[in-house]
Amino acid sequence: MKLRKDEMSPRQRVLACLARRPTDRPAFGSATSVIVTELMDVAGAAFPEAHLDAELMARLAATAHTRLRHDILMPYFSVHHEAAALGCRVEWGRPDLMPDSRDHPWNRADDIAIPADFLDRAPCRVICDAIRLLRSRFPDVAVLGKVFGPWTLGYHLFGVQDFLMMTLLDPPQVHAILARLKEVTVAFGAAQIEAGADALTLGDHATGDLCSPGAYRDFLMPVHVELVRRLPAPLVLHICGNTASRLDYICETGVAAFHIDTKVPAAKAREAVGSRVALMGGVNNPQTLCFGTPADVRREVVEALAAHFEIIGPECAVPLNAPLSQLDALTEAFFDLAERKV
Repeated sequence: MKLRKDEMSPRQRVLACLARRPTDRPAFGSATSVIVTELMDVAGAAFPEAHLDAELMARLAATAHTRLRHDILMPYFSVHHEAAALGCRVEWGRPDLMPDSRDHPWNRADDIAIPADFLDRAPCRVICDAIRLLRSRFPDVAVLGKVFGPWTLGYHLFGVQDFLMMTLLDPPQVHAILARLKEVTVAFGAAQIEAGADALTLGDHATGDLCSPGAYRDFLMPVHVELVRRLPAPLVLHICGNTASRLDYICETGVAAFHIDTKVPAAKAREAVGSRVALMGGVNNPQTLCFGTPADVRREVVEALAAHFEIIGPECAVPLNAPLSQLDALTEAFFDLAERKV
């Protein structure tokens, strides 16, 4: 990669954005999956095989940079690898369907058993192996790992409804579950950092319709503070949905960035967090990328730039059926507008 004298490498740019230091331009990319079925054709690598084969996973993840010009590569496409390694039966999907857990093996905190070979089991090992491949092949591009926090792991391993009922009926049980499952997050995150990840996405789905602001403060905020302290790389917290009611708490965790859903408008998000945390996202998935026009994409990029988002891209994992033409339109709009400093 030959850079202009005043141009940062993608890796330098992303790390500077996460540290909220000056950059030559905002970074471009996502903390979650940008893979669509048409990109699988481009890469010659497809689901479900690319979930469990490190070479296919790395080849598919690379299209974020080689085709879409993102500054970020992130090879963990689904949300179920930790759960599979912990004993959930996972259906790994197909090119047009993401994986899903088919059972929930635990009922109480005392049921939690983290296998001694957890990190060596295929669902975990493949992520670390893919990160190593990407780090070797793209030394100047930011490589993000991804881990799921104990709240999301609780959904997978206990079932969403049962886990959420426990938050109301048996809070001490939930605290015990979070205390045990956070060790999964730490161990898997540390392994990905050792494999070469520059930063980690922390997915923990404490969305507004499933977790009240008070529940986030009382159950999860202390855990997220601890994860920031224990994991030696910047963390990008990702929570879907309208998170406006808990943005102050999120800023207090110490995460480097928040990958925010467009249910919180860009200007409102920036006003709420100020300079306390970097913001990532800005472009809506279910309407704009799936069914919108290039003009819709461009308008949302303008709004994210105006709100001084440090990293601009899709708000969450891009739906598999989103047209590749819309992702190309996002690339075109971003580079046109960012270079003109709109």
